[in-house]
Amino acid sequence: MKFTQGYWLIRQQYNMSYATQCIRVMKREKELEVLAACHPVRGRGDMLDGATLNVTFSAPRENIIRVKITHFQGAQVKGPAFETYEEQTSPVIAEDDQSVSFTSGKLTARVLKAQGQWQVDFLADGKVITSSGYHGMAHAFEKSGELASLNPVGRPFMCDSLYLDVGENVYGLGERFTAYVKNGQSVDIWNADGGTASELAYKNVPFYMTNRGYGVLVEDPSDVSFEVASEKVERVQFSVPGETLCYDVIYGGTPKGTLDLYTALTGRPALLPAWSFGLWLSTSFTTNYDEATASSFIDGMAQRDIPLSVFHFDCFWMKGFNWCDFTWDEETFPDPEGMLKRYHEKGLRLCCWINPYIGQASPLFKEGMEHGYLLKKTNGDVWQTDRWQAGMAVLDVTNPDARKWYASYLYKLLDMGIDCFKTDFGERIPVRDIAYFDGSDALKMHNYYTFLYNKLVFDVLKDRRGEGEAILFARSATVGGQQFPVHWGGDNTASYISMAETLRAGLSMSHSGFGYWSHDISGFENTAPAHVYKRWCQFGLLSSHSRLHGSTSYRVPWLFDEESCDVVRAFTKLKCRLMPYLYGKAVEAHEHGVPMMRPMLLEFPEDPAVDTLDRQYMLGEALLAAPIFREDGQVQYYLPEGTWTNLITGDKAVGGRWQTETHGFLTMPLMVRPGTVLPMGKCDTRPDYDYEDGLELHVFQLPEGQSATVTVPDLKGGVAATYTVTMKGGKASVETDSKKPYTVVVHE
Repeated sequence: MKFTQGYWLIRQQYNMSYATQCIRVMKREKELEVLAACHPVRGRGDMLDGATLNVTFSAPRENIIRVKITHFQGAQVKGPAFETYEEQTSPVIAEDDQSVSFTSGKLTARVLKAQGQWQVDFLADGKVITSSGYHGMAHAFEKSGELASLNPVGRPFMCDSLYLDVGENVYGLGERFTAYVKNGQSVDIWNADGGTASELAYKNVPFYMTNRGYGVLVEDPSDVSFEVASEKVERVQFSVPGETLCYDVIYGGTPKGTLDLYTALTGRPALLPAWSFGLWLSTSFTTNYDEATASSFIDGMAQRDIPLSVFHFDCFWMKGFNWCDFTWDEETFPDPEGMLKRYHEKGLRLCCWINPYIGQASPLFKEGMEHGYLLKKTNGDVWQTDRWQAGMAVLDVTNPDARKWYASYLYKLLDMGIDCFKTDFGERIPVRDIAYFDGSDALKMHNYYTFLYNKLVFDVLKDRRGEGEAILFARSATVGGQQFPVHWGGDNTASYISMAETLRAGLSMSHSGFGYWSHDISGFENTAPAHVYKRWCQFGLLSSHSRLHGSTSYRVPWLFDEESCDVVRAFTKLKCRLMPYLYGKAVEAHEHGVPMMRPMLLEFPEDPAVDTLDRQYMLGEALLAAPIFREDGQVQYYLPEGTWTNLITGDKAVGGRWQTETHGFLTMPLMVRPGTVLPMGKCDTRPDYDYEDGLELHVFQLPEGQSATVTVPDLKGGVAATYTVTMKGGKASVETDSKKPYTVVVHE
């Protein structure tokens, strides 16, 4: 939201009260509070007729400083609020004639005390990393304009802005399909079902990081508005409706370190079951299908030697107009229990589609209405709409009995044989004239709804399947949603352009605390030509999770061309063989919040050439993937310093420069970082197996006399074995605690 017209003038519809001067300091045991006047105070007369802001500094965790700015303290504050995981800290407060400071670990907030000079500097290791200064912290009051006409008494806002250094780039803010670097963008944190070709996003997260080793979380689930080097090109401004603004400055020193701290505060991604990393195949959305159709797809994949791990039933496993009634359509699936049993016997896991809406035709509608389980308007009526499902209502997730009621139907599906759920939607949550069961603020619940919705379903899966076996395929999210993975990128289109915007969104998600991410391979809308399908399959099978899914047509490879079968087979088998490495990266995501798919910046923060790269990524720390976005197979990508090796072709390339190559459909740039020991399994038919059995250690460009250590996980996320490889006289020497045989392959 923009409050100014240029740098000097305030927009006519706002009155602004900016922090101008520190006039009082209040030191407590673990808090520092500063009273800031919004005009210069030169004498007693200046203490009249003007606003003040109370600015409180605290430390929810070491190396994190929470800043809370309040105008009117008597304003009613209604929930919900983000769940945070805080720890006991011992902040240090110091004061001298010039300033007062608050320190948490390596991070310090320093407030200047000079008359008429308001400035808050944030320092890390003694150096200023960002500041809030002139026309930064403020209370805004809307006195005219469109919103004021709806609310004649005016509407208050709180805002602050933090300076950006020369060359400083901003990343994250959720899964955004716009430019990867957010500088120059206005971003509203408002979940919406907008597809992948717009500024709207399904997963909005009011957290950003920069390439200077820190991040900022605005702790407000409502409509946070960011002006990222847009209103003021030297700053990131953030504003919220109301009388209080709370944000955390998080200093990790590096992008990885910042994500570690951020996910420690807001929740770690759950460890996902190993079987979920294999290939998922869907019925697609509006296609005609029954058990015979589903079986033809499953058997067709087996006949073509394409390993399949999960089969997904999309919306029409239920009758149209009845979504959701959690009942199989008996006309197309007359024996669901028997069908699911038969598919389990083929070694498959099974997923079905759900959402938090109850159509009026569903038998559950009347039941939910009678018991008060559905979201209501302030007059007591059930809120309804004809968008999506006729007369549909929304589950009131703040009602404990409503959650139990909804969960009871999920338990029945799990008992029937379903293994996981696709939790679609969660973005179309109304805010006007809405009354939640627990009295929650409807504006704040719009984004936060998805947290409670996905948590509800994830908890059911954990309860019935056990820790480490729960997985969703979720579309909407907000802060903390990373705890309930996995999330996919929403409704993209069958084109290279949409494939590229999908990758940009995945990179932004990786900056936002989400350890896993997926997308509809070859695009959801329309049907891709075979060359797009094959290139997208390469990309999709080198993502953390891989799903073939579409809207009006099936996505089995033989419907595109025979070579598509070859591509899906080759890359699915490659992913299975990479599981000793990939599952180790999943454990790292779970323990430290470092995503499996990593923007180049996370691995090479000292290389300025990677700051803006949005057409390639690291898969873990060792593999660089550069998807191909052209029909002729040409690709350009950047390699950091060193000699890299293509894992598929064995070709070498010298880094520190851009590469231009042309690839057929069975190869692409999948480059191994120099100095890597890459563990690969012998099984290429499934992702969940004993990773020690027949393990191969592939050694790439490890210098003479140097060592590299790798751990191979077990299927519970523990350490199965550790291997330390040292190059001696051109040969690899291995120390290990494993009792099983292994093979070492040295790539010169």
